[in-house]
Amino acid sequence: MNYDRYYTHDLVNGPGIRVTLFVTGCSHACPGCYNPSTWDRKSGLPFTSQVQQELLDACEEHDGLSLSGGDPLHTANREAILELCQAFKTRYPDKNIWLWTGYLYEEVRKLAVFEYVDVVIDGKYEKENPSTLPWRGSGNQRMVALPSPFD
Repeated sequence: MNYDRYYTHDLVNGPGIRVTLFVTGCSHACPGCYNPSTWDRKSGLPFTSQVQQELLDACEEHDGLSLSGGDPLHTANREAILELCQAFKTRYPDKNIWLWTGYLYEEVRKLAVFEYVDVVIDGKYEKENPSTLPWRGSGNQRMVALPSPFD
């Protein structure tokens, strides 16, 4: 997996102060996308174990981890995203993970990563359908709170 950038003090992508990772790779190619530079999965930098450790360390003093892109659920990203989510929840079981994807939750709900994700914002971005709701770029996107399998 490659990534475009990450923020260690983000106030925009979810509640509270967050660490946000923007991965590369997206097959949706939504017109008007905020991050078209992240569509090519070969662009950006390799997501190494060192980068993962830096992200996890940065989460120590913050409220949670946000995963965006590109699309964290692009087929080229799924394994590394799952490993990151597992490592995050092992280290921070009381903190949350938010994930943005162009897929509908029903299309990907059986992926193992959803054992660790707390909130998913789903659906392709629709430029002609702007949203006034927080954390969603277009009105078709849903914020789905997932039940914890550990409760």
